[in-house]
Amino acid sequence: MPIYALYALFFDESGLSDAQISVLLAIWSATAVVFEVPSGAIADRFSRRNSLVAAGVLQALGHAAWVVFPSFWGFAAGFVLWGLGGTLTSGSFEALLYDGLAANGDEEQYGRLNARIDTIELISQVPVAVLATALFSLGGYEWVGWVSVAMCLASSVVALRFPEPPRESEDHESYFATLRAGLKESVPIKRAVIAVALVYAIDAFEEYFPLLVQDWHVPTVWVPLATIGVPLLGAAGASLGGRLPFRGWVLFASGVLLIVAAALAVPVAIVLLGLFYGLYRFVLVHVETELQHRIESDARATVTSVAAIGSEFVAFAIYGLWVLGSAVAVGVLILVVALVIWRR
Repeated sequence: MPIYALYALFFDESGLSDAQISVLLAIWSATAVVFEVPSGAIADRFSRRNSLVAAGVLQALGHAAWVVFPSFWGFAAGFVLWGLGGTLTSGSFEALLYDGLAANGDEEQYGRLNARIDTIELISQVPVAVLATALFSLGGYEWVGWVSVAMCLASSVVALRFPEPPRESEDHESYFATLRAGLKESVPIKRAVIAVALVYAIDAFEEYFPLLVQDWHVPTVWVPLATIGVPLLGAAGASLGGRLPFRGWVLFASGVLLIVAAALAVPVAIVLLGLFYGLYRFVLVHVETELQHRIESDARATVTSVAAIGSEFVAFAIYGLWVLGSAVAVGVLILVVALVIWRR
């Protein structure tokens, strides 16, 4: 969505402080904490495809709230709606993809296909960044916001066409039985769940990329274009993650690169920021794939949501570290997470 490249700057130029922006992001995460697992069970019990359709509509309403009410409370309402949409997507998409492959006996292809999807998603940020720059130049944040609303609604239309294989449990299990099954399944594979929670939480730092680059003396109008290389390197890392075996030191190296980039604090440091993101995405593909392979029940979306809710708690630490110590402190946290993952 075009608004992704500019919304942190939108908040900043609407008069919000760094602390208020972090509070907004915390509201976003808090929404996920409350609704993540229940929405995963909804997808498992009823329809993962319909969950994706509803998610696009809710996210569209959230972005519309930002445009119509550009204030702290308007942004907060938008984040709640976006957060609700995000919980309906989280777990549902992975489960729909994995079970679709499993229905044809191709579940071993999940890692490579998941990496390919991540790669396409990241590469698509390049034309979207160009679009965001053009829209901002022509009509400011308002144009960027309304086009983002339209794109969210279009994603719901696309989701309507996704095939959804039948599941044994969907006809005779109650919602609460599905919820209990997902929670129970998470216990024996808790290491894989924790690994996804810790690594996926790091992606919360992506929300600060525009502010970080702006602090490195890049004019606002050029921020989307200046950061084009970051998702491209992230795409390269994700693509390699689907082809190369896991290496424990990769995440540690990414944290080191982030710390060096933050210490330099100049436009050229964007290259190091991109390398950090590429290495991070390499690791993320591996831990997500490992979790999906270990889930054995039909409550796949619920188990994935358990990992996602864990990531939201870690994301709170990232929001706080941004306020207290900026990117260097976040880099140190990544080093700690890397050591935990490496050791396990």
